[in-house]
Amino acid sequence: MKKLISWNVNGFRAVLDKGFMDFFNKEKPDMICLQEIKLSEGQVDFNIDGYYHYWNYAEKKGYSGTAIFTNEEPINVTYGIGIEEHDHEGRVITLEYPEYYMVCCYTPNSKNELLRLDYRMVWEDAFREYLSDLALKKGVILCGDLNVAHKEIDLKNPKTNRRNAGFTDEERGKMSELLDAGFIDSFRHFYPDMTDIYSWWSYRFKAREKNAGWRIDYFVCSESLKDKLIDAKIHTDVFGSDHCPVELDIEL
Repeated sequence: MKKLISWNVNGFRAVLDKGFMDFFNKEKPDMICLQEIKLSEGQVDFNIDGYYHYWNYAEKKGYSGTAIFTNEEPINVTYGIGIEEHDHEGRVITLEYPEYYMVCCYTPNSKNELLRLDYRMVWEDAFREYLSDLALKKGVILCGDLNVAHKEIDLKNPKTNRRNAGFTDEERGKMSELLDAGFIDSFRHFYPDMTDIYSWWSYRFKAREKNAGWRIDYFVCSESLKDKLIDAKIHTDVFGSDHCPVELDIEL
C-alpha cells in the first residue's frame, strides 16, 4: 500500500515553523504533494533523506507554486501542462511511474468579485484535456487544492456562498465535467454522505473553531484505478495552514 498526502501549506517556509516535519515524521507518507509553496528557487535549504524532491516555482515571487517529495524515483517529470498561457504560476507537477501518473495541482482561484473566473474556465478545459490525454496511456492520480467545493455537502454555508469564488455554478460544473470524463472523487467514493468534514477554513470569523469550512482539497483518480483504492482521509486535526492535509491510501 502507498500512502499519498496532499497539502496546501500556504507558504512552505511558514509551515516549516509550524510543525511540518512533525506531521511528516508521524505519517511517513510515500509521497507528499504541496501547493501554494510561495517560494523562489534557493529560498529554502530543505532535504529529506531517502526522498526525491521536485519543485515548480511561480515566476511571480511569493506566489503559488507546487512541490512533490517522493520515496520512489519517477521515470519522467514534467512541469506545467505544456500550454504557455498556463505555465507561469508553478501550478502543476506530473510524475510518471510505470503504472500511473501522479499530478499535483494548485488550481487558479477565481478571486474576489470573480475577477479571474473567465480565465479559470479556460484553465479548467485545458487541464481536463491534459488529464484525459494522460489517462489514455495509464491510470492518473490527481491531487491538490482544486479551489472548488463540488456539492452543497462540501461546505458549511452553501446558500450564502452561492456566487462566491469556489462555489459558483461554473466552477462546480467544471468539476462535474472532470468526474464525468472518467475520474473519481476518492473521498466521496468512500464517504458519499459524510457531512461537516472540510479541508479549508478562512482565517476570519473563527471559522476553523466553528468548523465553518470548505472541502476544496482532493485526490481524484482515473476509473481504471478504482479497484486499487483503499481509503481516503482528511486530517482535520493538523494545523499549520488554513488548509489541512488530505490523504489517499492505494495499492500500487
